[in-house]
Amino acid sequence: MTSSSSESSEIDESVIAELSRLRDSIDNIDAAVVHMLAERFKCTQQVGLLKARHQLPPADPAREARQIVRLRELAESAKLDPAFAEKLLNFIIAEVIRHHETIAKS
Repeated sequence: MTSSSSESSEIDESVIAELSRLRDSIDNIDAAVVHMLAERFKCTQQVGLLKARHQLPPADPAREARQIVRLRELAESAKLDPAFAEKLLNFIIAEVIRHHETIAKS
């Protein structure tokens, strides 16, 4: 089966258009993720200030464990790899704790 070059061009153009559409969606989602993380860190900064004022420890292992369980369940229901979701949350938690430690020292 052979195809003419005009058919190949049309296919290529449609693939390029679809790639562009999908990439635009990815870019929008990435922007939303960044804004959501910024909002999350604004809240955790307030938590850090409250903990520092009341001499509470920067980390709360029981809360963190509950959050991991909760996020893994959310990931499963969203068809996202729960292990990936847990790694992401652990990364975020580590950064939050680092911020809380910095606030507590100031």
